[in-house]
Amino acid sequence: MDKSNPFYISFRIYREFCLYLTMSWDVYIQEYENYLKLERSLSANSVDAYVRDIVKLKQFLELREKDLNPLQVTLQELQDMVEWINELGMSAFSQARIISGLKSFYEFLIYEGEMDVDPTTLLEAPKLGRKLPDTLSIQEIDQILEAIDHSTPEGTRNRAMLETLYSSGLRVSELIGLKTSNVHFEVGFLRVTGKGNKERLVPIGRTALKHINIYREEVRVHLDIKQGHEAFLFLNRRGRQLTRQMVFTFLKDLVVKAGIKKTISPHTFRHSFATHLIEGGADLRAVQEMLGHESITTTEIYTHLDRDYLRQVIQEFHPRS
Repeated sequence: MDKSNPFYISFRIYREFCLYLTMSWDVYIQEYENYLKLERSLSANSVDAYVRDIVKLKQFLELREKDLNPLQVTLQELQDMVEWINELGMSAFSQARIISGLKSFYEFLIYEGEMDVDPTTLLEAPKLGRKLPDTLSIQEIDQILEAIDHSTPEGTRNRAMLETLYSSGLRVSELIGLKTSNVHFEVGFLRVTGKGNKERLVPIGRTALKHINIYREEVRVHLDIKQGHEAFLFLNRRGRQLTRQMVFTFLKDLVVKAGIKKTISPHTFRHSFATHLIEGGADLRAVQEMLGHESITTTEIYTHLDRDYLRQVIQEFHPRS
């Protein structure tokens, strides 16, 4: 390309600007980390948690395609971020902790004389008119799984289904529509058809794959599968594709049996999947892609992340990988 071409010059300037933004974030985050270690004498775990909160803010701004350095962030961007993690289903406690982390970062920038006005002064958790779905803790998910009667064919199937929901963050419609040919055991991925018939690849953990395999080899193989239902992975006892209501019903019974006093639906597992990954430090873009969310900007511009990286995120940050 002709380097005197105005398009080339504009592209180069934009690329250098993006590099400058990345460097300024990295510099401020490194200085903040040093401040937490040396001046506040926090433990390594606390320092990591505080730093992760600021990295999440940086990632969120990248998702929104907002070319801002830390000193340019306003209350509006911070509120948008908190609203977004709220919509993912993150617990009120976790939201409060992240807000605390953001406030700490901007208090540091004020303390260092980098800013005069603190954008987090009025930042608080979003007040929504509707109650968000409950999020399950890792212990509560274990309680529900332990409540399953594994001595029955339905129990074996239900264990595989719940492990799949929690391991991959699928919508219930995606779960019941999952086909046997779309489970790629050798690479640890599901090919999922989501909203608008859009396909995506989603990594799935070893534990879920193990239970899918048990269901296939010990239960599904013995079913009298009805014509037109052969492709679907999860079937009812009569060899037909499951309905959404069937999944809601057996899950409701398990929650009661486990003694959990929350309003739980299959979507709760999706919220829990996202929440536990983000709380563990997973990249926001990776979680968004696995959930099959539309790009926060535009679908055309959205760059899909490397599949090996998505699988690495599951293996590193998912409690049951």
